[in-house]
Order: sequence, then structure tokens, then C-alpha cells
Amino acid sequence: MSKTLTEVAEELKASDKKTQLIYAFNGTGKTRLSREFKELISPKNAGEEGDDETEPTRNKILYYNAFTEDLFYWDNDLQGDSEPKLKIQPNSFTNWILKEQGQDQNIIANFQRYANDKLTPRFNQEYKTEDKDGNEVTIKEFSEVTFSLERGDNDQSGNLKISKGEESNFIWSIFYTLLDQVITILNVAEPGERESNQFDQLEYVFIDDPVSSLDENHLIELAIDLAELIRSSESGLKFIVSTHNPLFYNVLYNGIKAKNGYILKRYEDGTFDMEGKQGDSNKSFSYHLYIKRLIEQAIEKNEVQRYHFTLLRNLYEKAANFLGYPQWSDLLPENKQSYSRLVMNFYSHRTLSNEEVAEPTEPEKQTVKLLLDHLKDEYGFWKQEEQHG
Repeated sequence: MSKTLTEVAEELKASDKKTQLIYAFNGTGKTRLSREFKELISPKNAGEEGDDETEPTRNKILYYNAFTEDLFYWDNDLQGDSEPKLKIQPNSFTNWILKEQGQDQNIIANFQRYANDKLTPRFNQEYKTEDKDGNEVTIKEFSEVTFSLERGDNDQSGNLKISKGEESNFIWSIFYTLLDQVITILNVAEPGERESNQFDQLEYVFIDDPVSSLDENHLIELAIDLAELIRSSESGLKFIVSTHNPLFYNVLYNGIKAKNGYILKRYEDGTFDMEGKQGDSNKSFSYHLYIKRLIEQAIEKNEVQRYHFTLLRNLYEKAANFLGYPQWSDLLPENKQSYSRLVMNFYSHRTLSNEEVAEPTEPEKQTVKLLLDHLKDEYGFWKQEEQHG
């Protein structure tokens, strides 16, 4: 039965699930849903002005969506011939993270882990001024950030305008760093023993599509990190994650060991429905077929990377679940079980970001092809879905 977006938000609120994972095509209304949900949890007072990351809001809900990225914009100042700076609009969201929590160094570390350990952000942290009595005071600002490449031996490039993908990584790193701190603090059971009590009333985290402009490798890293963070939360905090990206959905779905997900649909009359996808019915989503195509394309171009082993293992896990096998490894070819399990475990469980590991060898790349062909040839339902999908 069709619903208003407010009714969909109420349905999310009524759930007792720790994590609710939602898939929707772009333009369906995911970002609007995040704002409807925020309004339901922490209504804005009549006549209230300014951004909606006010203190009462953040006491109950943290959310990341397209409006979060809009808080950052480039000042190229081509007329003045200055070097590019990423400007931060003054708002309570970034002030809280950077000024109050002092998380700038952790943000930089997380960003370099996602992007490039030589690509270095620098916040304009502070400046000196005088108060009304003539005393020198230090003002923390955090109103802009510049980026440069550190080449070693104290040599660095001038300020750079980073790519859209790197910019998305940076903005996500700010939110991720805050979320990591919040979960750590709330995992202390006794409120009186926590290092801060400003998160005590927090109930929800709503994350809408943090994957815009990310390549597949970084997208998988982000999904794995977010899944680990969600699993580490022990405080009763609830998470809602929406995305248009089937690969991100698949990795996160497996990472949090979800039993079901949802598809948000919008009808022509402007109403909505949130269809539940229970267990194996998630396969009708077609994201597993999308992942299979990604692996096939990598094999055709001889561009198999470490993360393709993660994707291949996800396919084996879903196939085993569908067919009723207790372990995904039960589907491996008998004469290759030992080697195949070793390779897939090695690549699936290595940290994808900050370990220097060589590209897969040619025999390992051939193993990806062998295992994918084995899965398609031996278990015909994959082919049937392609014919009927």
C-alpha cells in the first residue's frame, strides 16, 4: 500500500532493528526521506532559522546526506591568482567536529587512508588577535582547508584542487571520524564514566549515499569500514543507511550480516512504498548480477585487483546461502579447495587501504576466472536469473 514519505519515516522509526538498509534509484527521494526522518525525531521549532544541525537535533540524530557535502565549496579566486581552497561554511555541524571535538588530525589520517598518504589536508586552524583589553588571544577558525602533495625531504607541491572523488572522501572522513568517536564514547555503559555526556541522548544515525563519485575500490573500503563501525556499536544506537549503489548495498549488507533489506519506491502519484526484502529475496535486487559483471569485465581486461576477491567471495556466500550449504567453501571445486580458500581468505580479509600488497599474480588472476566459471557452470540458477531477470 502506498504511503507518504512521512509515513515511510514513521515506519523506520517504529522498527526495533539496529540497522535498516535501504536501496533506491537516484531521484526516488532518499535525501528527502532523511530530512523527513530528522524532522520526525527532532522537529524544528517554528520560526527557527539557520541550518538544521542545531544542538537539539544533534542530541537525538546525526545524519549525512547531500546537504552535508554542500557545506563545502571551492574558492578558486582565479581573478586574484591565488591557490585553490576548500571553504567550509560556518555551521554547527563542522564547528562541533573540528572546534569542540578537536578531531582534525584524525580526519586527516582517515582521509589519507582512503585517498593517498602523500595528499595532505591543512586546516586554517587558528589566528592571533587582541581582545577588547588589548590582550593577545588565539581564535580557532577551521573555515577552509588546502591540499598539497608531500614528496618527502620537506618538499611539497603547491595547493591543489583535488578530484571530486577525493573531495567526497574528505567530507566522508569528517563524518566518519565523528561517528567513530561517538560510538566509542557511547559504548561505555555507565554515563558517569563517559568522557563526554553530550551524546547521551543520541538515538539515530541516518546516512544517505556517502558514495557519490567514488571508484569501486574506495567504495568497497568505505562499505567495509562502515559495517565494522556499525557492528562495534553496543549502546542501542540505531542506524539507517540508504543508497542508490548496488555494489555498496551488497558489501554493506554482507558486512553487517543483515537478514533483510528494503527497496524504496516512488509511484507516479507522488506516494511511496518501502518493500521489504527478506533473506534470499534480496537476490531479486540484481546487485549480485552487477557484481558478477564487474568481475567478468575485470577478467576480460586482465585488470583483476585485490577487491575482486572480496566480491567473488560475496557471490559464493550468497550462492551457498541460497542452496542451503552451511559454508560458502562447500561450493569450491574439490581439487582446488585448499588453494582457493587460502587465496580468497587472504584477499577478503586484508585491510584494503594501508597495506602495501602487490597486485595479484597471473595464477591468482586465473583463479578468479576459474572460481567464477565454476560458480556459473555448476550452479545453473545464476544463468536462469540472467535469462529471466
